[in-house]
Amino acid sequence: MKILGIDYGRKKMGLSFAEGKLAEPYKVIRIQKEEDATAKIGEIVKQEGVELVVVGISEGAMGEETRSFGKRLSGRLGIKVEFWDETLSTRDSQTLSIEAGLSRKKRKGLEDAFAAAVMLQSYLERR
Repeated sequence: MKILGIDYGRKKMGLSFAEGKLAEPYKVIRIQKEEDATAKIGEIVKQEGVELVVVGISEGAMGEETRSFGKRLSGRLGIKVEFWDETLSTRDSQTLSIEAGLSRKKRKGLEDAFAAAVMLQSYLERR
């Protein structure tokens, strides 16, 4: 089963994939409005044969906004969406990318995709 992980943000979203037991960063999409995100994610879901989307949820108001986005995404794309705690995923992804020796520029450009991969890996390990 191919799974798409999403690190939600208002201006950009990090995406990751898993097929099996290992999550990998995919890319960061930049958006102007929610319809942009839905369209771009819809294309990726179709092209890649994604069967499940996992959206990382933070705490507070942003968490509620993220949950609402995930529910709308599921309705518009007709695909199952699950939610997973993403607390500290950005910090953990920064630490891992530094340890891997990635340049500051590459880390900054893919930071959200790495965070999505950390969140999705956590989901996979506890599934």
